Amino acid sequence: MASETETTASTQQVVTRFAPSPTGFLHIGGARTALFNWLYARHHGGKVLLRIEDTDRKRSTQEAIDKILEGLDWLGLDFDEPPLFQSDRATRHAEVAMQLLEAGHAYKCYATPEELEEMRAQQRANKQPMRYDRRWRDRDASEAPAGAPFVIRLKVPTEGETTIHDAVQGKVTVQNAEIDDYILLRADGTPTYMLAVVVDDHDMGVTHIIRGDDHLNNAFRQLPIIRAMNAIEGGWPDPVYAHVPLIHGSDGAKMSKRHGAIGVEAYRDEEGVLPEALFNYLLRLGWGHGDREEITRDEAVELFDLDGVGKSASRFDIKKLLNLNAHYIREADDARLAALVAEAIGNKADVALLTQAMPVLKPRAKTTHELAEGAAFLFAKRPLEMTEKAAALLDDESRERLGGLTERLKAENNWTIEALEATTKSYAEELELGLGKLAQPMRAALTGTTTSPGIFDVLVLLGKEESLARIDAQASPAGPR
Repeated sequence: MASETETTASTQQVVTRFAPSPTGFLHIGGARTALFNWLYARHHGGKVLLRIEDTDRKRSTQEAIDKILEGLDWLGLDFDEPPLFQSDRATRHAEVAMQLLEAGHAYKCYATPEELEEMRAQQRANKQPMRYDRRWRDRDASEAPAGAPFVIRLKVPTEGETTIHDAVQGKVTVQNAEIDDYILLRADGTPTYMLAVVVDDHDMGVTHIIRGDDHLNNAFRQLPIIRAMNAIEGGWPDPVYAHVPLIHGSDGAKMSKRHGAIGVEAYRDEEGVLPEALFNYLLRLGWGHGDREEITRDEAVELFDLDGVGKSASRFDIKKLLNLNAHYIREADDARLAALVAEAIGNKADVALLTQAMPVLKPRAKTTHELAEGAAFLFAKRPLEMTEKAAALLDDESRERLGGLTERLKAENNWTIEALEATTKSYAEELELGLGKLAQPMRAALTGTTTSPGIFDVLVLLGKEESLARIDAQASPAGPR
């Protein structure tokens, strides 16, 4: 509930965390979780921390860690301390497990894999819940064979119920009997995820756990550890939980690659999205402030709180993202966009020319890729490669008209939009043509395409020498010279 969250936030420093597993890319759901944690901490003047949950050593990779860090940095999400790597803390995790064991909140379980499989087979046959039957909960370890391997299991309360006042989901209650005595330490002494997460959150001072609602059940499994450790040594308060609904595809189904479930870096590299656009879009996926759609980073920090997070799953819509991206492209600094486009085009790009061209390229583009495509005519080499539609515009009659236009443009000493438009309109009037009948063949001759910025913008950007050379190349009735 928002009121409980606000009370907690006002009495202690807010500390949130983002805790990705480096077994793959930073997907869109993870990025939104990171964003919500970052915004909540920044809004309340607290700290946001990063923990890399790399205990799955077989699947965790350095490449994935690098991609996650790169994606977070690109989105502008900074953290208040260096990343904590969960794999470095196994000794501390085991220490807490032993404290729980010694205090009677955990026990050694000597059940063999064969015994556990037989137990599960019986449960399946009897259509019972698949749950450990606590066979070693009250037995003495002396009953086990000497030197037999064991795991340490948490002694979860079996009576009563546990209620969480979730800052997003509201009041949620689970019967304690539904939670089994799960493993804290494996037979080889390594900690399980459930133990490691609780210990790390405590040691990092995390006050608010903001994560996907697929982790809501985990909260009921993690609270018994927290409360047992609080009983043992004190100083282990319950955190404030906020379980955020998941993101679905535009069709309401679980997100997959066909919906856009790709790494954050792919939105930059493959979709041509600006970080501020993705930031804004992720913010609006499940959180709202009235009818506001376009919200800056500073405004988001000022406005964000958990009471604005909805309880329903959000739908990811790439079209909405690209429409928002078009807005941010129009708002972006020309020199910054020119640098991005120059990188995409390669060595042949003239950054100064691209910067000059941005005001006429930006209104037509939804992505940086479209900016690069729109700018391609600036760096095309003669003879221009023509699209099929452009070539169809350059029939003999059009070439003859271009020949007459070339003569007039050669005499033009004032190479500005206004002067060039006046000269071209005058020539069109002589021919008793609408301007479009002349402008379209001009566009084909100048760009090799049928779409471009305004034709007089194109003439100015290309300059007099290059413009005349391109038009003249198409101005002979006999064909290109």
